[in-house]
Amino acid sequence: MDIVLYPEDFEFDAASDETIKTNNQAKTMVNTLTNWLIEQEDREEAEEAGTRTPASRRLHLHFLHAPVEITGNNGAVEGIRFERQELDGTGNVRGTGDIVDYDVQAVYRAIGYFGSELAEVGFDPNRGVIPNEGGRVLHDDGEKISGLYATGWIKRGPVGLIGSTKGDALETIGNLLEDRLELPAAIHPDEQAIIELLAEREVAYTTWEGWVALDAHEHALGEAAGTVETSRGPVSRERVKVVERDEMVRISQQQ
Repeated sequence: MDIVLYPEDFEFDAASDETIKTNNQAKTMVNTLTNWLIEQEDREEAEEAGTRTPASRRLHLHFLHAPVEITGNNGAVEGIRFERQELDGTGNVRGTGDIVDYDVQAVYRAIGYFGSELAEVGFDPNRGVIPNEGGRVLHDDGEKISGLYATGWIKRGPVGLIGSTKGDALETIGNLLEDRLELPAAIHPDEQAIIELLAEREVAYTTWEGWVALDAHEHALGEAAGTVETSRGPVSRERVKVVERDEMVRISQQQ
């Protein structure tokens, strides 16, 4: 099988270059894809020279495409329509108005979680995100809402894995710290106030010390589990994650 890429999908802006430079996951992904693009050029030259026969199957990877419509006849899928997107300089994309159609026989939806609207906060129903600039939530007129921030998929949409989300969080927190002197003063500045509020609302919470206890517990579970067989041979488990919230709280509170 041959992988087919398109050079116009690899024209990065300054924000993308910064992400590639600072995010190892993004850097690895881009390096892999650009290497494939170089190999594709060599492959096409060999095919033109008659020294290589194309594979019987091809996998086309299209980026910067937003699905607009699925077309069909009598309940059968016949095609899918996209609007070409472009990088907007902030790490996000915007539509160009250019429409592209592809003939397809099946469509599989795999876009991750689509954000939900929150009361009294703006929402983009097409992208499933809260409008923001670097994590700073915006009014409908584009002005920043003081003290309100977003991160994760509600900030950028269902894009990327844990590495991408970490980068988003760093950007948002960096902007929050930059804004800290201009933020509204806390109604209850005493750090104990949040503890009292959580207790009043009967919210189960943990502290930093509790997180350290949970971390140690997971490492102990990993050590007890010993090694697991993988394609690379036996590998020692660093930890075993505790995934149930109630169990996490119980361990962190050392109950």
